[in-house]
Amino acid sequence: MSLPSTYADRNCSLARALEIVGERWTLLIVRDSFYGVRRFGDFATQLGIPRAVLTNRLKLLVHEGVLTRDDSAGTVDYVLTDKGVALWPIVRSLINWGDEFYSPAGAKRTLRHDADGALLDHEGRCEKCGELVAAGDVRIEPGPGFRPSDTEPDPVSAALNVPRRLLDPISTAR
Repeated sequence: MSLPSTYADRNCSLARALEIVGERWTLLIVRDSFYGVRRFGDFATQLGIPRAVLTNRLKLLVHEGVLTRDDSAGTVDYVLTDKGVALWPIVRSLINWGDEFYSPAGAKRTLRHDADGALLDHEGRCEKCGELVAAGDVRIEPGPGFRPSDTEPDPVSAALNVPRRLLDPISTAR
């Protein structure tokens, strides 16, 4: 028996938000969108998600205005909208929570203010200048808990395993 896709209390903002981002894989798609993943095949490679599920989640995120589907360059890219970028504090908080409680070796990825290279605190403030740093000004890099794979990484993983700014599209040669 499958679970219903809506919550009984539709007057609750949290319940409504969970209808959009609460299904399995959805927040990982959003996270990878912040990391610069934009193409269907790259999401599938990076997440190991069944293609039918990925199709469903991408359609929902586009329908809800979290992502936009851009096919103007002859390829299809999925790009976060302003509504999607507004999810950054939630994604960042969940990453911090996971690092604190489930990553004994330390953070898998470190967040820095790209302008001055200083670390960000758990609220996303630069430890050097005190600025609350917007997603597009965050540099992500492997942290102390990062462990590279024993096998040769796929092009998507290789692009994500080097320091880079959030929201900058990854480039994988095809």
